[in-house]
Formats: sequence, structure tokens, C-alpha cells
Amino acid sequence: MDDEAFDGVFRALADPSRRKLLDRLNAVNGQTLRQLCDGLTMARQSVSKHLAVLESAGLITTTRRGREKLHYLNAEPVNAIADRWLGRYARARASALADLKTALEQAPMTSTEFAYTTYIKTTPERLWEALTTPEFTRQYWGISLESTWEVGAPVVWGMGDVIMDDPDHQVVLESKPFERLAYAWHTLTDDFAKAVDLGGEQLTAWRAEPRSKVTFTLEPMGELVKLTVIHDDFMKGSAILPEISQGWPSILSNLKTLLETGEPLPNLT
Repeated sequence: MDDEAFDGVFRALADPSRRKLLDRLNAVNGQTLRQLCDGLTMARQSVSKHLAVLESAGLITTTRRGREKLHYLNAEPVNAIADRWLGRYARARASALADLKTALEQAPMTSTEFAYTTYIKTTPERLWEALTTPEFTRQYWGISLESTWEVGAPVVWGMGDVIMDDPDHQVVLESKPFERLAYAWHTLTDDFAKAVDLGGEQLTAWRAEPRSKVTFTLEPMGELVKLTVIHDDFMKGSAILPEISQGWPSILSNLKTLLETGEPLPNLT
């Protein structure tokens, strides 16, 4: 993120009304304009203007579902600020303190979706290739995805020696090359559970949840491509969603770095 983009983020955050809108999206993500206006003293037009500033700064992202326009909190600009001014160890310490504060103060999670937007210096064709080619996904994600990428086609996940396959349900849901891709999330197989040390009550709880889906939207913007990722269809109080929300930012940062530099991020674990 360059200095001009940082300036835009700080200007957007300087207004208390805009911070209040971000707080509302943090509590319940994916709200319409009507829902965000509910209970506020601001006029609908004022809320729309504030949302436009937040979207321009990259602090929120939007998508359409039918006639409705949904607004999502986007964490990438805040992550960029932390990356610029916090070293690796200082950030880890700050994150630990923030986690403690959240555990003590925050109400239980009510959101049923994860949303993230990033801007990548690449082309839609190259980004599509990175999302759908196993040779690419192994580099920034550590998994392989095998599919013809036609609607209804199975998506076979590979993680080392572990193969996750369910041709009836683990399938492509939308496919418009270079623009939009959606598929059902992978099956929690016994081999996968063993590989990631998932078992007992946690595994039982995860398997009791409905299958989720992930949607990628690609929008060219000059030399950049705006990539919006929405992972939804989680139940309220989902045990899986917090894990998903922690995993996606690092995966997408790795994807961005790989496409822009030719090398994924170093493994800092």
C-alpha cells in the first residue's frame, strides 16, 4: 500500500460516524444500506456517502445478492498498517493482547460470513489461473485443487497424501472465467481430520454444520485486479468460521505476493 492509500484509510477512519458504521459491520457483517441505517440518526443519503468513502479507502467491500447490495468489513488496509509499523515480534505481541481484550469484551460472534478484498497487480487471466491451477495453489496455499471448473463439476482437494473428494456435493457452483468463481467447501474426511489433528467434540461439531461455500469475484481496475472473497453459508455460532477467518488473510496475502513478485511469502512459523 502506498502513502496515498494510507492517507485515504486514515482520513476515512478520522470520522466518528464512519467508525460507527465499521463497528456495526464488525458486529454483523454483510448488511444492506437499510440495515445499516436502522437505529441511526443520520439520513440515508449521509450513510451512503460515508459508505462510499469507506469503500474507496478499501475498508469495506460490497457485493450484490439479487437486488440487494451487501456491505462487508475488509481487514486488508488495517493489516497493511500493522505490517508497515509493527515488526514481526511486536505484531505477535500486539495480536496476543488484542486477542485477550477481545475475549474479555466482545459479544459472541453472530456473523455467518467472511469477506475480504485485496488489490493485486496482475491480470484477470493470470489471477484466474492462480485460483484454478493446482501448480499455483500449492505454492501459496499448500493444497491442490483439481476440477474442470464447469458448473456442477467436482472439485478434488489434495493436501499432501490426503485427498478430499465428494462428487455429489463438493462441486463448482458458479464459473465465469476471469470474472467469478464459487465452489462448495471441502468435505471433512477422516484422513483430513487426522492430518490436522482434528478430533473428539471439535470434529463432531464441525461435521454437524452445513457445507459452506466460497466465492471469488475478479474486477479489473487498470493495472490492478480487485479480488473479493466471500466465504458464507455458515450457521450462526459456527465453530468453523473463526478458523476460516484466520486462514484466508494469510492465504490471500501469499497469493498477492506470489503474483506480484514471483515468490510466495517466507514461512515464518
